[in-house]
Amino acid sequence: MRDVYIVGVSQTPVSRDSTVHARELATTAVREALAESSVPSSRVGALFAGNMTGGILDSQSQIGGLVADYAGLAGIEAVNVEAACASGAAAARMAYLSVAAGVHDVVIACGLERMTHVGRDAITRALATAADWELESSKGESFLSLNAKLMRAYMEKHAARPEDFAPFSINAHRNALTNPNAVFHKEIGVDDYLQSRIVVDPVRLYDVSPVCNGAAAIVLASADVAAGLLGAGRARVVIAASSAATAPLALVRRPDILHLQAVETATQKVLLQARITHADIDFLELHDAYTIMTALCLESAGFVARGTALELGKERRIALDGDLPLSTMGGLKARGHPVGATGVYQLVEAFLQLSGQAGPNQVKNAEVALVQNIGGTAATVVTHIVRRVG
Repeated sequence: MRDVYIVGVSQTPVSRDSTVHARELATTAVREALAESSVPSSRVGALFAGNMTGGILDSQSQIGGLVADYAGLAGIEAVNVEAACASGAAAARMAYLSVAAGVHDVVIACGLERMTHVGRDAITRALATAADWELESSKGESFLSLNAKLMRAYMEKHAARPEDFAPFSINAHRNALTNPNAVFHKEIGVDDYLQSRIVVDPVRLYDVSPVCNGAAAIVLASADVAAGLLGAGRARVVIAASSAATAPLALVRRPDILHLQAVETATQKVLLQARITHADIDFLELHDAYTIMTALCLESAGFVARGTALELGKERRIALDGDLPLSTMGGLKARGHPVGATGVYQLVEAFLQLSGQAGPNQVKNAEVALVQNIGGTAATVVTHIVRRVG
């Protein structure tokens, strides 16, 4: 397996503007990432596009080929990768594997999603296709109700109070304040959190990531290509490891709904591949679509013992200057969650941190990041280790 370098990144501002179009967002992200990389378009071997709802909400399939055409890459290998909310990271994994295996020397991974041009009922139905339709969605379950079930079970088992979840949301909003690409630039406190309306008991508004639009892209290259691009002074960042794992889509088919087996498996695999331990991780970009998922991911990934994740927020260990920074640019909660694009946004943000370009959000001396993107209630989990080298 060859080393795989990130040589260019781009992201569009996450928004709730209903007039934007997915192909335009994606084209912008791909072209800007290519321009930053200095790779001529003729050297690009493939494009992998991560998208979840295009076929449902936009009546548009073959999104990979569509983006390749509009981005000036017509004719190359281009496919859409769908893994629910993990679509972006799944596309990045396909791009990583194609370079690592020597199939292509330069590949683009792009994530894109357009969701705010339709009504909330249509969005809810589209997102519900990521659950087990026969056992959950057809019976009226939504991701709000499923995450409420998880949160309720966690609170009962660990005697947690609503305010115990607030630090995760507060931290994300604080970090998004200085991220120009975030959809929310609003600081909140515990009182704001507790006074926000209950969406599905016990999930409050500030427990949930927003519906929004956006696109992000990364250009991956082999070491030989990267050597010709990354001259003196340019950051050298590699995807040091990549893994994926699955679990039953339906919560009812899991022996313990508070243990995310796919998160545990994907994390163990990626750490083993990178030959590092939890202690080597300088910051985490986890899938904080719901505050309960943040807690469960931290525990299932092995960063803290089960039932103790909420203590991290109270101790401010998850802040930018803490020992385990989370959601460093606002995360899904406050940067926003354009579902099929989220995994690529996370990788772009990790690159900015590791290359010292995160501005006021910079994690000091950041060298190794764990980036985890999940689909459904952690039914599909894609995890990457991203590292600064040289």
